[in-house]
Amino acid sequence: MALADEVFGFYIPTISLMGVGCVKETGAQAKALGATNVLIVTDAGMYKLGVADQIKKMIEDAGISATIFSGAEPNPTDKNVHDGVQAYLDNQCDGIVTLGGGSSHDCGKGVGLVVAGGGNIRDYEGVNKSTKPMPPFLAINTTAGTASEMTRFCIITNTDTHVKMAIVDWRVTPNVAINDPVLMSGMPPALTAATGMDALTHAIEAYVSTIATPVTDACALQAIELIRDYLPAAVANGKNMVARDRMAYAEFLAGMAFNNASLGYVHAMAHQLGGFYNLPHGVCNAILLPAVCDFNLIACPKRYKNIAIALGQDVSGLSDLDAGAKGIQAIRQLSAALGIPAGLAELGVCEDDLETMAINAKKDACQLTNPRTATLPQVVEIFMASMGMHEVGVEDMRAVA
Repeated sequence: MALADEVFGFYIPTISLMGVGCVKETGAQAKALGATNVLIVTDAGMYKLGVADQIKKMIEDAGISATIFSGAEPNPTDKNVHDGVQAYLDNQCDGIVTLGGGSSHDCGKGVGLVVAGGGNIRDYEGVNKSTKPMPPFLAINTTAGTASEMTRFCIITNTDTHVKMAIVDWRVTPNVAINDPVLMSGMPPALTAATGMDALTHAIEAYVSTIATPVTDACALQAIELIRDYLPAAVANGKNMVARDRMAYAEFLAGMAFNNASLGYVHAMAHQLGGFYNLPHGVCNAILLPAVCDFNLIACPKRYKNIAIALGQDVSGLSDLDAGAKGIQAIRQLSAALGIPAGLAELGVCEDDLETMAINAKKDACQLTNPRTATLPQVVEIFMASMGMHEVGVEDMRAVA
């Protein structure tokens, strides 16, 4: 955990709007940012559903011009980013509005980086590579998972290497984040489950991060409790606005936690699965999470005990290690109850690719704050444990050389 004599920042949007109906503030907020002609970066789904046109009208009613770019694909690529840059330049835009989940927000962040600083989005891989301010940036969120609408993280797939580039840059933090649960009510159960487990992964990885602070701890534990109480209800009934509202808070709190404490090997490994196979990020996180927790448990058992308590487990009389293990089992049970696939093999992942993905995972920025250092064979074994074809428990994970 963070040492008392170290200095840490805390990154968050200037304005964050929450609650039913807050999306109606879009036009006023865009105007307050000083934009006169914005590019709305979204995905094909939001465009086909007509949501992008609704947002466009809100913005135009405030006296601002708007153009829709619907080219943000799941696991957005460098090509998506540069197509968006071209749309921005062709329409002489001076601001960005993103609409959707993590893919739309990440694509919009990439567009902003390139139009501000030039070059190729690949030039910005790493930490704080930008040197110029982004255009005015408002992010409207429609899923309760990635928290990309309020973070300094931007994940873009390199189409040449099929590796997800982790861009961590304070400049890409949106100026305004809007989380209206009404926009989340149409998510189908499977997507609700996957995005919710993504938020749980953010909270857990941030809580056990080597640079966690009391502030991020508070956010992470509250997020875990909200997910425990409201994710099953949101999956069971997407029109349950109480559950949707609380999940919006949960994903935002989890975002506050990992935006400042960073993540760990779940994300470092999930990024490779997304890059290689174009798999849904939240599902990959959910499958990897228990195996990574098994591996990490001996590094910070008291922290995993606290996670177990936040998940509602009775740990009376148990050692920290046993209590933590009970919490990890609760994660597995939650995933199963929500219908998350049992293993990576079900998603078409091949064992022959595991070592290559493990090599790339060890280069991913997210692994730097994992609480336990992993060797290459250990990362491969975590992948193997997540394939769903054989069980590898915490005792086995401890023994991996």
